[in-house]
Amino acid sequence: MNEELKAQLKYLRLGGLLAQWDAYLALAAEQRFSHARLLTHVVAEEYRLKQANARTLRRLCARIPEPWVLDTFPFERQPKLNRKKILALYDTSQYLRDHQNLIWLGVTGCGKTGLATSFLIHALDLGYRGRYVRFDQLIAEFYRSAADHSEEQVLKSYLAWDCLFIDELGYIEVEPAQVGLFFSLLHQRHKKKSTLITSNLGFSEWGSFLKNAHLTAALLDRLSENSHVINMKGCVSLRPPLTSETSEP
Repeated sequence: MNEELKAQLKYLRLGGLLAQWDAYLALAAEQRFSHARLLTHVVAEEYRLKQANARTLRRLCARIPEPWVLDTFPFERQPKLNRKKILALYDTSQYLRDHQNLIWLGVTGCGKTGLATSFLIHALDLGYRGRYVRFDQLIAEFYRSAADHSEEQVLKSYLAWDCLFIDELGYIEVEPAQVGLFFSLLHQRHKKKSTLITSNLGFSEWGSFLKNAHLTAALLDRLSENSHVINMKGCVSLRPPLTSETSEP
């Protein structure tokens, strides 16, 4: 390959073709490819490579702390969990096309975050753009945005994600200004984008940290209208119990 061709391939960002040029020619000679078959093979390989790179980039942008996948979830340890419903939602991914939400409610350690993460990763692999954020991190970002008057920019950034995963809802109390921003976020995503939520509190307890009965009622009304709720309240914690060596004195 001459330098001019290398420069052209780099300009066209055909990195796979540049790296595999000699291998493609050798394969074509060995298999006696026609010109059409060689071109088809090269295009298919370049497409596969770009798809893989784009998938990797989407995963990086999602900021997922731990890459849990559904195949490793221990369903046998959670017999009260509706496995059939979860697999149906996962396999069809219809909730993404219908812009519906998925909400996991259950005790700490029962696997809510792992399941929701696996759904987010699946959405990314299907080509959707997604993001993970803990509820306390989201509220902290809202708080900072109020200080420098960047609320609209922050809201716009979270509204852009096709699939937004808000983890551990309810672990902190929220100030009135941040409650309003949180409500605005979910209100504007309503029936337009999918949101994944996990919480260790039932809906009836959300008022305890949102501290606004009117907005809480309005929020729950929208969520109940357009969400699949996975009830894990009867599930057990999957975390190993503390031993005398690991527990605090």
